[in-house]
Amino acid sequence: MPNTFVIATFSDADSLLGAVRAVRAENFRIFDAYAPYPIHGLDHAMGIRRSRLPWVTFLAGLMALTFALSFQFYTSVFDWPLNVGGKPDNSALAFVPICFELTVLIGGLATVAALFLRARLYPGKKESLPANGVTNDQFALALRERDSFFNMEHLVAILRKSGAKNIQQKVGEL
Repeated sequence: MPNTFVIATFSDADSLLGAVRAVRAENFRIFDAYAPYPIHGLDHAMGIRRSRLPWVTFLAGLMALTFALSFQFYTSVFDWPLNVGGKPDNSALAFVPICFELTVLIGGLATVAALFLRARLYPGKKESLPANGVTNDQFALALRERDSFFNMEHLVAILRKSGAKNIQQKVGEL
């Protein structure tokens, strides 16, 4: 079953922000908001939670650190111990540069991979814009019709009152 979206376009950021607040006050769920530049307070007005991406970075870095420490300890103590000037085999100071580098490398690569997976960005994906001019000078608000209780007339009235220039329905994926 294809998704049905309601797309409203606005001419300025204040109208978009006002529409987001008005729509959320009436318990409509916002699919996404599109703007040519970042708008301060839009995330809070839309009710977007903090990202869990830092947890991916932390866990990947922790796994990389654990791997680097255990691998270096195994190779220098059990697999190929070398007596260099009477120094101990498991010298922690010698492990620090490799541990740091692997932690940063694996943490960064895992963050980028998780971002691409979560945002569904992959090579060959076709771009889709909800309305013409969104990347230039238009602001858009997209709402997905989810259930039979979706009151289209009430939504259109709220959007018109908030300053929407154009309201249209779109079937398919955004």
